[in-house]
Amino acid sequence: MRHHFADSRFGQLHYVEEGTGEPVLLLHQTPRSWDEYRDVLPLLGRRFRAIAMDTLGFGASARPTAEWSVELFAQAVLDLCDALSLERVALVGHHTGGVIATEVAAAAPDRVRALVLSGMPYVDASRRREVASGRPPIDHVERMADGSHVQRLWDNRASYYPADRPDLLERLVRDALQVLDRVEEGHLAVNRYRMEDRIGSVTARTLVLCGELDTFSLPDVPRILEALPGAVSELLPGTGVPSVDHRPDLFADAVGRFLLQKGTPTRR
Repeated sequence: MRHHFADSRFGQLHYVEEGTGEPVLLLHQTPRSWDEYRDVLPLLGRRFRAIAMDTLGFGASARPTAEWSVELFAQAVLDLCDALSLERVALVGHHTGGVIATEVAAAAPDRVRALVLSGMPYVDASRRREVASGRPPIDHVERMADGSHVQRLWDNRASYYPADRPDLLERLVRDALQVLDRVEEGHLAVNRYRMEDRIGSVTARTLVLCGELDTFSLPDVPRILEALPGAVSELLPGTGVPSVDHRPDLFADAVGRFLLQKGTPTRR
């Protein structure tokens, strides 16, 4: 794997890549970084040019001071594609990354040859009302002088992660600490996004992927499939929210099989 930086209108974007061939761009969940795909890159890199970027604002990518939005994140994705001369790319997004990938595919359908939406929530008016009514934050913590905020970051996510894999939570907490002052903003951007107005513009052939234990996003799979006639779906057994780094073998296999298939777009 090789680390690089590319210039964008927002500042430098950090990305890591492995392999050659058709480009596959991987987008992570909030508040992770490219590291979420650390073990997926070598597997996909056997057949593709696999690229994992740090979303604008996260990891080692530039951090704009303006309000973060899904549209802003998507513009940075397209800037990276331009910088790397990627005319068409397969997009793979996990949770927040799936929402960003949806916006990229809606905004620039000619640039996206295939789409994998992994554990993506369906964001519509009812979800926005639920959030506005006072749903607790997902990752937000206040920095404490005794360091107890680190434990809070851990506790916020522990129920979604396998008890026998504390290393996965360590990786999440490490990424969260890099953006601690804005750690919730990726979730807030997702919750403001009007997916119901945008998903109908997606034309790319689409796989809707979800871990069978992902209680956060699994209930939304039928609604996403309804919004994307022609999309196919697959469940990853024995894993949930952290499916990318918990079972990189299953994740890479599902993504690779889908991308190697020849088929028609989800919509014409």
